Amino acid sequence: MKILIIEDDAEAAAYLAKALRETGHVVDHAADGLDGYALAEAGAYDVLVVDRMLPKLDGLSLIRSLREQGVTTPALIISALGQVDDRVKGLRAGGDDYLPKPYAFSELLARVEVLARRRGGAQEAEPTRYEVGDLALDRLSRRVTRGGGEIDLQPREFRLLEYLMKHAGQVVTRTMLLENVWDYHFDPQTNVIDVHVSRLRGKVDKGFDKAMIQTVRGAGYMLRDPARSD
Repeated sequence: MKILIIEDDAEAAAYLAKALRETGHVVDHAADGLDGYALAEAGAYDVLVVDRMLPKLDGLSLIRSLREQGVTTPALIISALGQVDDRVKGLRAGGDDYLPKPYAFSELLARVEVLARRRGGAQEAEPTRYEVGDLALDRLSRRVTRGGGEIDLQPREFRLLEYLMKHAGQVVTRTMLLENVWDYHFDPQTNVIDVHVSRLRGKVDKGFDKAMIQTVRGAGYMLRDPARSD
């Protein structure tokens, strides 16, 4: 399981991250709300553990913003504010569970596992790795390689490539990209897609004779293995 901890208390975050890693989980950490939001919005996490009182962007606002952007990753809110009204506010902001501080790690772990199982039951788990020809993308390590060479991608480029690889061999329309990569449900009337596809193509296809990312005139884009003739 891949877990993101968003907690500004460095000592508490280090302890929690260490304990979760010892139970076999992959853990990332953000020390403030803005960094946490960026990671949660761009990353592929199974569960978020979010402190309510965060600098730059508080935990409830962070979760509310993620939900507005269509990010459905389960969120466990941890907070010293443990009254009924506080818990209700957390759940209404989009949190899936609320755990008052101080807490026992065993209880937090149990709640995290329940949230992950609940999500897994609601939808088929996505693969953690995609491969098309000599191009490989690992969702857990956030690593992309082609022909054995590593490709450095920005978060949005990674998300774009992940979507194209998920639909390899299929035409992906601009509307599909707007909705699933940018979380737009309207046309912003900009060339943002063309710019990002061009940058991504420059990184993925650089140094190779045959391009993997192809423009389908009047339809959209397609990522395919150039070694295949079909």
